[in-house]
Amino acid sequence: MQLGIFAKTFPGTDPQSVLSAVRDSGYAATQFNLACCGLPSMPDVVPGSVVTAIRSAAETAGVSLVALSGTYNMAHPDISVRQTGLRQLAVVIETAVALAIPLVTLCTGTRNAADQWAHHPDNTDPSAWADMATEMSKALALAEKHGVDLGIEPEQANIVTSAEDAKRLIAEMGSKRLRIVLDPANLFESATPPEARDIVERAVETAAGHIAMAHAKDRYADGRFATAGQGVVDFSDFIARLKAVGFDGPLITHGLSAAEAPEVSAFLKDLV
Repeated sequence: MQLGIFAKTFPGTDPQSVLSAVRDSGYAATQFNLACCGLPSMPDVVPGSVVTAIRSAAETAGVSLVALSGTYNMAHPDISVRQTGLRQLAVVIETAVALAIPLVTLCTGTRNAADQWAHHPDNTDPSAWADMATEMSKALALAEKHGVDLGIEPEQANIVTSAEDAKRLIAEMGSKRLRIVLDPANLFESATPPEARDIVERAVETAAGHIAMAHAKDRYADGRFATAGQGVVDFSDFIARLKAVGFDGPLITHGLSAAEAPEVSAFLKDLV
């Protein structure tokens, strides 16, 4: 299992300094974001010079680029916003290919027009799922064309809220390019440690065989997000269960400060 961290954990817009910070904090892999190069996360264009700079920085730092963020609101109520997001996703996918990054991460979206990570009561309306699925099919056509996988993350505020939802979407899409990013802290809003362990156990079993990447973020019992190891998620159990179902991909931590990164690296290294 590769241990990594969100590149955006570290400040700056120079990929060399960002990826050097990833390495120096104890991580061998990263989920990259084009904001780390001074571009929008979802840009309209990525200059060739930026691609060259990212590639050189990764090689110099010895850090593997295991995923690239391509998140936009795939269920936005305004179709023109979704169309813009899809055009930008094509740019991100082409950049991933140029950098030999195998996975582009997505956001299955929300009817909340202001925040793609915020819940909206209309998320459970069948039309929200239908719009998201239509968008996903277009995204998968791009992924199939370029030979890149797409990763969807069950998230309580989005359309896909559970591993069961993710498997349903994978079945509907009928594409092996659609994979799951499993973050234990996004599988529930609030829970006791035993409740969290049971929820995560069921999710790992459900998602088995479809997991492209795991995330290491935590939650306090009251629902607030926490740095890995400080909340109710049993990471020892989570990682053991991932191994038991044959997962040996990247484990990427996020939701922490740059100052916390070395300590979290040491914590997770003892478990992987």
